[in-house]
Amino acid sequence: MEGPVEKFFLGRQPILDRNQEIVGYELLFRSADIDHAVFESYSHASASVIAHALSSFGIHEVLGGKFGFVNVHLRVLLSEMLELLPVGQTVLELLEMIELDEQVVERCRELKELGFLLALDDHEFDPCNTEIYSVVDIIKIDILLTGMEALPEIARQLRKFPVKLLAEKVETVEQFQICYDLGFEFFQGYFFARPVVLKRKKIDVSGLAMLKLLQQLTMDAPVNVIEQTFKENPALSYNLLRLVNSVAMGMREKIKTLRHAIVMLGVNHLRRWIQLSLFAGHDSRSINHPLLEMAAVRGRLLEILVRQLFHADFGDERAEAAFMVGILSLLDVLFETPMEEIISNLNLNDDVSLALLKRNGPLGRMLTLAEKLEVTDFDAVNLLLKECGVSLDQLLTAQLEAFNWRSSIIYAED
Repeated sequence: MEGPVEKFFLGRQPILDRNQEIVGYELLFRSADIDHAVFESYSHASASVIAHALSSFGIHEVLGGKFGFVNVHLRVLLSEMLELLPVGQTVLELLEMIELDEQVVERCRELKELGFLLALDDHEFDPCNTEIYSVVDIIKIDILLTGMEALPEIARQLRKFPVKLLAEKVETVEQFQICYDLGFEFFQGYFFARPVVLKRKKIDVSGLAMLKLLQQLTMDAPVNVIEQTFKENPALSYNLLRLVNSVAMGMREKIKTLRHAIVMLGVNHLRRWIQLSLFAGHDSRSINHPLLEMAAVRGRLLEILVRQLFHADFGDERAEAAFMVGILSLLDVLFETPMEEIISNLNLNDDVSLALLKRNGPLGRMLTLAEKLEVTDFDAVNLLLKECGVSLDQLLTAQLEAFNWRSSIIYAED
C-alpha cells in the first residue's frame, strides 16, 4: 500500500544569460510537512518530493522549454531516480555540502555520458578540485557569500577550465555589471525586478499609448476609439497582434487586424494581451524578458486563485481585477517611474489601486503571496495562505496552470 503523498512548496527562480533573457529556472522544492528547524539543517528536498513534484507537475510545463536546475544532495546524486529526469533539459546542481571525492567525480562522468548538464552550487574555488572542474559544465558562485572583491581572482582561476560561471544572489544592477564585466555567462537574482527609484525616467510614447489603451478598455470605450489609439501607434498594433497570434487558440486563421482581434477574442481577452504587450514590446528581449515572465505568471496566478475562492467564471470582474493587479504590479520597474504616477494615468478601482500602492485588501495580500513565492520565502507563503484562505493544493494547482499558460506563449513564439 502506498504511503501518504507528501505536500510540498514549489519555487522557481529565473536564470538569465548575458542579454538578460531567461535561459532556465532553478526549481526549489520544500516539503510542507517538515519542521522548519529540521529544514534549516537539511535544506533540500528529499528524492521522493522531487520525484513526486516532477511527476505530478510535468517538468515541461514547469520549465516551458527552458533548462531546469535541480538541487541534489549525495543520496539523490547516487540514486537511479535522477535518470527519470529529462536529459538535455536538466542541470543537476551538486549542493555545496557534497564532498567532491573520486566516487562523486566518477558518478558525474556517468551522468555526463547520459547527457545531463552538471553544476556546482555555492562553490568556493579550491585548486584541489581540478578533476571535477574538468567534468562539470557550470560553477555557481554566491557573490554575497564570496564578496565582490574576491570575484576577479576566482573568475581568473576558473577560466583555466572548460566551465561557465553563474553569479548567484545578484540583487542590484551594479552587481550584475561587475559580474558581466568579469565574463560571467549566467546570472541569478532579482536585480532585474528592482525599481530604480532615483532614475525617474519619462514613460516613452509607446508606453503612454499602452496606458491610454488600458484606461480606455477599463472604461469600456467604444471599439472605434480603441482602434484610433492603435492607428496612432503602429508599433503597438504589431506587438499586440504578434502576441495574440503566438498563443495556440484553436483558430484556423491568423488575426490580422485589431477589429478582427476584438471580434475573435472579446474585450476581456484583448485587455490582458494589451497588459502583456506592455512588457513584450519594451525592448529587444521581447518574449524572453524576465519581467514579462514574472508579470504573466503573477497575473494568471492571482486570477486562478480568485476564481478558485469565489467559484468565478472566466471574465468575472473579480478575476479580471486580480489578473490586472498581477500584471500592473511590475510597471514601476518596467518604466522606472513611481507607481503613484502610473496609477494616476489609469482609471482603476479602489481595490486594484490599494493592492498596487499599499499591498492592502484581499488582492494586495494575494499579490504579496505571489511576490513571496517568487523569492521562495516559503515561511511567509505559509502564513499568507492562511490569511488569503487558500490551501496549499489550490496554490500548487494555480502555479501549474500559470506556468503552463505562460509556457504556451513561449512555445508558440519559439
